[in-house]
Amino acid sequence: MDGLIMAGQLLLGLSILVILHELGHFLAARAFGIKVEKFYLFFDAWGFKLFSFKIGDTEYGVGWLPLGGYVKIVGMIDESMDVEQMALPAEPWEFRSKPAWQRLIVMLGGIIVNVIVGIFIFWMLTFKYGETYIPNDQLANGVHPGIIGKEIGLKDGDKILAINGQKIIRFEELISSKVLLGSPKLTISREGRAIDIRVPETVLNSISEHGIQEFVSPRYSIKKINNVLEKTENEVKSKTLLEKITGSFKEDKKEFTPSPAFAAGFKVGDSLVSVNDKQIRFRDEFTAILEASAGKVVDVKVQRNGEMIDLKPKVAQNGTIGLYFEGPKLPTRSINYSFIESLSVGTTKAWSTFADNGKGIWKMITGKVSARNISSPIGIAKVYGGEFDWENFWRLTGLISIALAFMNLLPIPALDGGHVVFLIIEMIKGKPLSDKFMERAQIVGFVILLSLMVFAFGNDILKIFGK
Repeated sequence: MDGLIMAGQLLLGLSILVILHELGHFLAARAFGIKVEKFYLFFDAWGFKLFSFKIGDTEYGVGWLPLGGYVKIVGMIDESMDVEQMALPAEPWEFRSKPAWQRLIVMLGGIIVNVIVGIFIFWMLTFKYGETYIPNDQLANGVHPGIIGKEIGLKDGDKILAINGQKIIRFEELISSKVLLGSPKLTISREGRAIDIRVPETVLNSISEHGIQEFVSPRYSIKKINNVLEKTENEVKSKTLLEKITGSFKEDKKEFTPSPAFAAGFKVGDSLVSVNDKQIRFRDEFTAILEASAGKVVDVKVQRNGEMIDLKPKVAQNGTIGLYFEGPKLPTRSINYSFIESLSVGTTKAWSTFADNGKGIWKMITGKVSARNISSPIGIAKVYGGEFDWENFWRLTGLISIALAFMNLLPIPALDGGHVVFLIIEMIKGKPLSDKFMERAQIVGFVILLSLMVFAFGNDILKIFGK
């Protein structure tokens, strides 16, 4: 079911964005009197389509190949590669008959709409939900670095005060693009001393491998036990590739044994005091001892109804015993914005997203970030998640809308950006590039895009298997 919800959200989000993107081209073309033969969601490759209907000169439909969409503009060399039409004399209603500046607007129409949609989504989300954040100065226990944080030199209990000398107001700034894409200097307070740590430019590679949760998080104190796992699953059949991608996984056989915590006698409401005579205050201290004691018996003291109880669980091989603690109650602050104020905030978020895409691509080009960070629809579906939530759906759809605008602006033949470059060259030269050149450029663009798509799908499939 989770896989179906992921796929459903991805399909809905991309369908909305693709239709609006192509609508931008369509409306611009019609505004200049250019005929549009087809308007399709998804591709009707090899002539196959789910359904279609015709209104006026335009055929509207849904193709079977869910890799985008297109509008077939009369008199233009595009993905249809209709060279026969281009061999006929140009008609007044054709794309090629219009001035270069009009054709430029038509090619930019989809990108402009994606930017407007992204701004609108961020505007409405900001107006409805405002902003809620964790005040950095109220994290009394500092931070807990994961695998990545420890690699760059952070320690449990560090208080991160500034990024490149600027005071941190929101904890979320530490996991934002200014840190992950900017290679900044972090100012740390550690045991009363100020220390500077530089975030490496390659940190995004580590995050792609381990996940953002392994960078840095607020340090949580241990609370009372609110759940004791009764049984541990020992044997489950391996998932096939299709099951991993779709989430449709059914076990043939399960074998359970009591969890170490249940077998040792832990109870809901117990308060953890110490492990192996070491007093425990924070969750990271507890997990570190368990991970170091995998397969061994540990001596745990808990307080129960005012009485000290000794328990001796045997830690599982994965470094756990089956305990869950009360969730941390982090301090938060909320800001609500008026309708007009939300527009400014939403526009800033959209522009930041656009700029972040540019920074990320540049880091890939310069080799500072691995191309393994490129995701296919499989990876995007996983980000949407297995539970439907309107706020999360629209937030991610807004991000993708801005990302689509940026990607389509890249100067790759077959993308809008490639056509824009050719039109600018035409405007400088004073005459259009030859049809033969445009045909060959389109083929090169197809090969580039197909290669990128195969690479992206390969990335996500390998990630499913942990490679």
